[in-house]
Amino acid sequence: MISVVVPVRDEELTVEPLYEELASALGEQDEWEVVYVDDGSRDGTRAALARLHESATNVRVVRLRRNAGKAAALDAGFRVVEGDVVVTMDGDLQDDPSEIPRLLAKLDEGYDLVSGWKTRRNDPWSRRAPSRVFNGVTGLLSGVHLHDMNCGLKALRVEVARDLDLYGELHRFVPVLANDLGYRVTEMGVNHRPREHGRSRYGLDRYTRGFLDLLTVSFMSRYRHRPLHLFGGLGLALGTIGAAILVYLTIVKLTGEPIGRRPLLLLGVLLVVVGIQFLSLGLLSELVTSQHRERMRALENRPSGLVDEILR
Repeated sequence: MISVVVPVRDEELTVEPLYEELASALGEQDEWEVVYVDDGSRDGTRAALARLHESATNVRVVRLRRNAGKAAALDAGFRVVEGDVVVTMDGDLQDDPSEIPRLLAKLDEGYDLVSGWKTRRNDPWSRRAPSRVFNGVTGLLSGVHLHDMNCGLKALRVEVARDLDLYGELHRFVPVLANDLGYRVTEMGVNHRPREHGRSRYGLDRYTRGFLDLLTVSFMSRYRHRPLHLFGGLGLALGTIGAAILVYLTIVKLTGEPIGRRPLLLLGVLLVVVGIQFLSLGLLSELVTSQHRERMRALENRPSGLVDEILR
């Protein structure tokens, strides 16, 4: 069974046309469903989804209590899907549903996640140029080199979707997170259509937040399960340099020279103190990580606290 997860926000005019295109693209599939996640819409999207749910048996609707962002919407949708393959796409009709069979065929080649690549992106240059820089920097820091990291059209196995922990704006780094979990990730070119309804909600602040999220993902992918290796390594390096400085000044003092007014003394003491703080932070992070793993085991399969209602 195939589950299509579509986060929507103020997409009253597109939810029904999108379902019709999905029905046309997936008509040959034995079973499929579409899960619309209403991310706090304020227009008529709620009513449009209710009408669609009443008229189609394979439509499910997840309503969030407030606008929580695309990552939280995807996470809520992933928790309720019933298919063994999950397809994600945006609800603005720029993603082409007719590409889904090709994504599924690529997935059958042995991959766990296939990310779309908008080879001919129908967006203004003010979005395309920063996106290229963003994808390049992300590939450099994460080691996952894709042309279009943030394409909304993706196909992934349900176990990948369930293993992802999406919050904030980490939806931009789904391939990186999946790769970090050991899943096989690839990409393929897909059709991208011009925007006909609504407007883009992404501004320049998106790239500032994206850079901060990239730092988060880079840290999580390398040191999430071993934070002491990062903080402890920094602490040992700084502490060793500081201790070496203090040993040198001790020798100078023993030779009879005054060291009380030397800036090097303050630097040595500062490096030792900061090094101890980093070591302490690493140990505390290890405790927090251990408690988090225990808590996640206890809360596994618990519904998201943001979900207000699910129409099955």
